[in-house]
Amino acid sequence: MIVATARETATGETRVAITPETAKKFAALGAKVRIEAGAGLRAGLPDQAYADVGAEIAPDAAAALGGADLVLQVRAPGSSALRSPAHGATLVAMLDPFGAGGAPQACAEAGLDAYAMEFLPRITRAQSMDVLSSQANLAGYRAAIDAAGAFGRVFPMMMTPAGTVPAARVFVMGVGVAGLQAIATARRLGAIVTATDVRPATKEQVESLGAKFVAVEDDEFRQAETAGGYAKEMSDAYKAKQAELVAGHVAKQDVVITTALIPGRPAPRLVTAAMVAAMKPGSVLIDLAVERGGNVEGAKAGETVTTPNGAIIVGSSAVTSLGGAAAALYARNLYAFCEPMFDKATKEFKPDREEEILKATLVASGGAVVHPRLKPPA
Repeated sequence: MIVATARETATGETRVAITPETAKKFAALGAKVRIEAGAGLRAGLPDQAYADVGAEIAPDAAAALGGADLVLQVRAPGSSALRSPAHGATLVAMLDPFGAGGAPQACAEAGLDAYAMEFLPRITRAQSMDVLSSQANLAGYRAAIDAAGAFGRVFPMMMTPAGTVPAARVFVMGVGVAGLQAIATARRLGAIVTATDVRPATKEQVESLGAKFVAVEDDEFRQAETAGGYAKEMSDAYKAKQAELVAGHVAKQDVVITTALIPGRPAPRLVTAAMVAAMKPGSVLIDLAVERGGNVEGAKAGETVTTPNGAIIVGSSAVTSLGGAAAALYARNLYAFCEPMFDKATKEFKPDREEEILKATLVASGGAVVHPRLKPPA
């Protein structure tokens, strides 16, 4: 039984799917672990750290994945690498199932059983496997730190003999895991924090962190959450009312952090160019949804843009700048997901596809895309 990973090839990606810690745990399950040389370097994990726990170091991706039974990645490997594992092998990764890359279809064509971690059900048993939460938590933290670094003043109020420096005003848009961590971090840095979200349950969470909630609280707002805890798409009428309220609020802010994403859809546009133009020179906008089209008009993935009025828009891929911590949490999530697939008595790899979590995340098997949310309509 071979568990393997190759170096991530996406631009700016610093994470790795197997760390020395989880390599040791997989070995204890009876697996042989194989790592492409240099796969962990950008996360601060040298090859020797893997060798010290008994992992094999392969010279390239083909050698690392060749004949592997279980492949773990952060993102879907390229098409050539997908052909390297054994036919019928299992791939576990963040496959961006609704993205333009067609990763589930590519996995099906390669004859792999592919599991997309984005489809993990929100149940108690799956909390230790929840890669979206673990990575979003770090992204929210880093967004607040990046905002403080880009902002031309300090976050906390400071009283000095030369006068008082007022506290920065930070507005967080989208109060999921990333948003809550951004609120908490900005508050710890001394900022005056407000936040908004379409889900009514978030109001209490925002206020529990010492921030003020901003929203149009009508009947539609009170029903704006799915059974799975995600935000629903709001009506145009509600969006107009909320936009009017938010536009006036944004103009008074020093920092805006946006985190809003809706599964299977482009990121909703929360901050228009007109709203950015109304902000003060030196104001900072951090867009964590930029890879899905962005919440802020004018945001560019991986770039910092200074607008004509002097506002600064940061198209952040914040979590990749925390490669070591992000890789450690991500690798533990994957181990927690894969560990039940191993028979403890025989040390064989026996995934039960009818088990709730595996059934919910399986996107490709037997040469076809099998997930109901990815199949074309009849």
